[in-house]
Amino acid sequence: MLKEYQTVTAVEGPLVFVDRVENAAYNELVELRLPNGELRKGQVLDTSRGVAVVQVFGSTTGLDVEKTSVRFLGDTMKLSVSKSMLGRVFNGLGEPRDNGAPIVAEKRLDIIGAAINPQARSRPEDFIQTGVSSLDVLNTLVRGQKLPLFSSSGLPHNQLAVQIARQAKVLGKSEGFAVVFAAIGITHEESSFFIKEFERTGALSRAVLFLNLADDPSVERLITPRLALTTAEYLAYEKDMHVLVILTDMTNYCEALREIAGARKEVPGRRGYPGYMYTDLSMIYERAGVIEGKKGSITQIPILSMPSDDITHPIPDLTGYITEGQIVVGRDLHRKGLYPPIDVLPCLSRLMNLGIGKGKTREDHRGMADQLYAAYSQGRDLRSLSAIVGEEALTEGDRFYLKFADAFESQFIQQARTEDRSIEGSLDLGWKLLSVFPERELKRLKLEFIEKYGKKFREGKP
Repeated sequence: MLKEYQTVTAVEGPLVFVDRVENAAYNELVELRLPNGELRKGQVLDTSRGVAVVQVFGSTTGLDVEKTSVRFLGDTMKLSVSKSMLGRVFNGLGEPRDNGAPIVAEKRLDIIGAAINPQARSRPEDFIQTGVSSLDVLNTLVRGQKLPLFSSSGLPHNQLAVQIARQAKVLGKSEGFAVVFAAIGITHEESSFFIKEFERTGALSRAVLFLNLADDPSVERLITPRLALTTAEYLAYEKDMHVLVILTDMTNYCEALREIAGARKEVPGRRGYPGYMYTDLSMIYERAGVIEGKKGSITQIPILSMPSDDITHPIPDLTGYITEGQIVVGRDLHRKGLYPPIDVLPCLSRLMNLGIGKGKTREDHRGMADQLYAAYSQGRDLRSLSAIVGEEALTEGDRFYLKFADAFESQFIQQARTEDRSIEGSLDLGWKLLSVFPERELKRLKLEFIEKYGKKFREGKP
């Protein structure tokens, strides 16, 4: 029999403290009955010495300490899952936001889930084509990878996220593919943008959207990514689908984590964030991967906006430790009017080599990526130097690199928001841009590849 308590001692922000509670469990669901008969739900966040700390899903306005009763339900939060979730839009608590019917559950799954056992992980090696040249050629996404996107306030990371969600595919395979898109702490305008873009492009039919708005209770932000990953795990490991999970914005998630920790009067860590933030983020990120013996997979792209454009801030810093690379959206490129403004120099995909090469992308891919990176890096350095000494002071060879850097940004990085480039087209574009150099400068490309792929772009050049 479920016990009901009328021993609320304090309400602090989204937290309610209940005294003299017996056998309350961590993450146990709670039902609060207000004096006017209204019911609100919550979850046990902590329990010690008979005092249970309950985080309320919603506002705590109207909670009367003396007259509010609390009932512990003896179960953890579960999500009703079904393949019919594809094409639907939900709020941050998993309730329909699109005015559709409630989901008829095929299963009810605990939203906490678990990180994948390293022993059970299979080697990620399938190339995912996003249609974005600066990602596909230089920072390749591999199925089962967790590759975060570091952005900043005012940059078009949401547009890029939608473009990747719309265009992502595995070449040469007709497999079930789905996108689970979780937006955390977004504005109503951003919510409308995501829904309209998914509907307009037809991508909604293979997607599940979870939208937590900025005016929703902050505690919901802790739940939304877990709902998304629970859905992804069901589609991947029980329906054999390959799922791309996009989480935006993880900075809002961490801010909510800090707010809850402050309400609990916990000792703060770096910049006020709780000391367990690394563990908490890893419990989210490590739910991506390929499991031995399972046909499906989960690939994850968490997006976070770096406060004050600071890549050493605790959120991007800890994220970089847990995940397998980083994609950096640059403000300088954005100021130039380039889209997508991906700054390829600080970017990295640690699993790139597993998903490229002959039989996966193309045999010249690794050399092409190295050559483009080296030439662009040198061109950027010379651009800074020419700003000081003047372009006239540069050698003829230096001017090749300066010319290349401009062309690389305007033709390779720059592309339309609806442009879906194939990996073959992106690699050929790289050969075209490198044709400004004499052959002796292409030190990272094998001669056989220069002859096979670059010859048509090098007609009449030394």
